[in-house]
Amino acid sequence: MEISVKTLNLETVKSPCLVVGVNDKRKLTDSAKQIDTLSKGFISKLLRRGDISGDIGDSLILHDVPGIKSERVLLVGCGKTNEITHQNFQTIITNASSTLSNANIKNAVICLADLDSKVLSNSMQIRLSAEALHQNNYRFSELKKEKSPSLVKVTLHFADKKSAAMKKARLAVQIGNAIGLGRNTARDLGNLPGNICTPTYLARQASNYDKSYAKLKTTILNQKEMEKLGMGSLLSVSRGSRTPPKFIVMQYSGGKKADQPYVLVGKGVTFDSGGISIKPGAAMDEMKFDMCGAAGVMGTMVTVNELKLPINVVAIVPSVENMPDGNASKPGDIVTSMSGQTIEVLNTDAEGRLILCDALTYSEKFKPKAVIDVATLTGACVMALGAHPAGLLSNKQKLADQILAAGTESGDRAWQMPLWDDYQDQLKSNFADMANIGGRKAGMITAGCFLARFTKKLNWAHLDIAGVAWLEGAKKGATGRPVPLLTQYLMERCGKQYSL
Repeated sequence: MEISVKTLNLETVKSPCLVVGVNDKRKLTDSAKQIDTLSKGFISKLLRRGDISGDIGDSLILHDVPGIKSERVLLVGCGKTNEITHQNFQTIITNASSTLSNANIKNAVICLADLDSKVLSNSMQIRLSAEALHQNNYRFSELKKEKSPSLVKVTLHFADKKSAAMKKARLAVQIGNAIGLGRNTARDLGNLPGNICTPTYLARQASNYDKSYAKLKTTILNQKEMEKLGMGSLLSVSRGSRTPPKFIVMQYSGGKKADQPYVLVGKGVTFDSGGISIKPGAAMDEMKFDMCGAAGVMGTMVTVNELKLPINVVAIVPSVENMPDGNASKPGDIVTSMSGQTIEVLNTDAEGRLILCDALTYSEKFKPKAVIDVATLTGACVMALGAHPAGLLSNKQKLADQILAAGTESGDRAWQMPLWDDYQDQLKSNFADMANIGGRKAGMITAGCFLARFTKKLNWAHLDIAGVAWLEGAKKGATGRPVPLLTQYLMERCGKQYSL
């Protein structure tokens, strides 16, 4: 979908549809007031009749509105004035986008960046509009014959003609488009079934990005190379699969050569049966989403390259398939990680931490400014936080605060959990340096404590995205989170040039 931003004359613009807002109690937004004036009160008359209330979720398509040259006007409910948040603004845009698609309207002008908000500037509304449009317009149709109707072209109307304001608006739509592309890239990877999206497929996709982006270099390590590095923990997970593991390293060089990079590590279990500790059969198909951490960091790298951020970023994706087999790891096995620490594998379904720990050790070679790992790691995270924020643990409070702030600014939120030494006792083993699980209590925290044992030399944070990486039910599919959060964090490391 093509999305641009312009300052338009709403009287003369010719479009299949103009989209304007109505607040609660039938109050018109600035753009809607212009249309009402041009139409000599046509919209006000409809509002007095009660055709639309202005609540979020309301919509009404009007045909042949007098005084303008556009074919239709779509009125969209925007709720209470001054109470527009990231979440309900994106709901407003999603509602508008869905209404347009359902009416088979391919081209529209959207005038919804003029809402009163205490937290969103008008330029940020432009950015979020672009993100939400890409998000709602997304269809996973690669493996389907039938194609759903969707928008093709959207122009976002920005009323402020001042050059500084318009410059920010253009930056906003650039960021929104880049995040939309990165997020939908992550969704495509996440939605592919396990028989297609294997570790080999992920590695091939990562290598293909090199052809599109001059500042990106991708290296793929095979099993023998991982064995030489001593990645015994990672390789123990892939033993039961006929699909070979891959270790993907994507290096983006946007900063100076001497600049330390920011490292993103994404869990890439392309299908997780649980191994010998096999999962229940119900909803096991959703375990194709267990590589959404990998998809998220790969999508973020697409966004970083699109925006040409002036920093260095490395993405590391340890990718395996976790299957039961005569050669698979067994509960009670002891493996040696790349760090030299030994791990008693009490549950083969706690495999994500086993591949991440070797990837985190490998990340030390880059002497990173910060390392953020992203993983669909624990069901305990879903029980604790549901489907709204990602879980966050970190060994440095400053880094945690930066990530939390990026989540708030982008609307892709996280919630910090404690990483106290009190929980480390739960990982004690009689036979190895540690066990890979800590029992039923505080499962998300003990998983973080496990990873913390491999990050003592690092400025490190862990994002558990088990609750936010995909949707269930009728809307089943990958969400592409946390691409917005990670992008916001990286943009903020570039100074104020990307602030809106």
